[in-house]
Amino acid sequence: MTRVVLQFGTSRFLQAHADLFLHEAREAGQDVPPVVIVQTSGSAARAGRLAAFSDPAGFPVVIRGLEDGQPVERRIAVKSVARGLSTAGDWAEVVRLFCEEADFVLSNTGDAGYAATPGEAKAGLGIGTPLPSFPGKLAQLLHARFQRGGRPLTVLPSELVNRNGPVLKAIVRGLAAEAGTDEAFLAWLDGSVVFANTLVDRIVSEPIEPAGAVAEPYALWAIERAPGLTLPCEHPAIVLTDDLEPYERLKLHILNLGHTVLADIWQADGRPEDETVREILADPAIRARLDAVYRDEVVPGFAARGMEKEARDYVGTTLGRFLNPYLDHRIADIAGNHALKVERRLAAFLDWAGTPAPVLSSIVNRVAA
Repeated sequence: MTRVVLQFGTSRFLQAHADLFLHEAREAGQDVPPVVIVQTSGSAARAGRLAAFSDPAGFPVVIRGLEDGQPVERRIAVKSVARGLSTAGDWAEVVRLFCEEADFVLSNTGDAGYAATPGEAKAGLGIGTPLPSFPGKLAQLLHARFQRGGRPLTVLPSELVNRNGPVLKAIVRGLAAEAGTDEAFLAWLDGSVVFANTLVDRIVSEPIEPAGAVAEPYALWAIERAPGLTLPCEHPAIVLTDDLEPYERLKLHILNLGHTVLADIWQADGRPEDETVREILADPAIRARLDAVYRDEVVPGFAARGMEKEARDYVGTTLGRFLNPYLDHRIADIAGNHALKVERRLAAFLDWAGTPAPVLSSIVNRVAA
């Protein structure tokens, strides 16, 4: 039986995260299915990247930074990816692979990747033409798999959305309802498809063209246990947990929140276009502002939730990652979709913590205005 991992999204993040883990697991002798990467955006600028995914020599991932205080640099030729496809040009093959060969689905479709187009499924979930949004396409593919008697499937989303698996499943169910599908399909979704709740964590600072990336040594793929969950491999960076929320809160409301605070300062002050996280924090005044946000607003919020020690430790780890002297993480890359990130990272923290946070509140109020 032919098996594949079908990955939606060509992001450099997954190249240096899940794709690298799968490669390393294969190198260690595990029976890991090959990855087929599917571009969902239709961007012509990604054509070269798709072609590069089909190169049997693989694509480069450079791990650069500090491990136990010592500088490291490793260059790996990642060979877990077999080829690249596009929903715009290869839809029939994407449908075939999804229905017949996929055991796992990975996704990383950006901060707005779950935004379904209003009314897109009203005409049904037929597979003649792909629907506009990623959830719409996923609903079509799942419905086609159901109709063809497809075997169970695990969906492993990696978008930075709180409870990403359940959220994605709810959107797919909503599209199925909009399309008027019968209850048998919804029952199959509940019984045969696991939408895993996951958290990914690694700073991937720059692309290598046409495919590949530069990333820090730190990496985490935390996945919440669920009935029927299966994984494509075992890896030291993969952690199975009974409760994902502590991992989510620490990353979203410390590392990601810190990035967004810096992006807000960068935008408001009109700082250099190519400035990196390390460079902006070399300004003592800005470092003091970020330290104050962590010390006076973020850690007290976690303390109110019984997570003070975990937060203090993670702040220390995060600042070390921000100051990595071997990584050039551009603020301009972080600043994309700023309003949405402020909502998910800062406003969600304020709602969750319920403690005074005047600086964070001012950012939320100004961006929302």
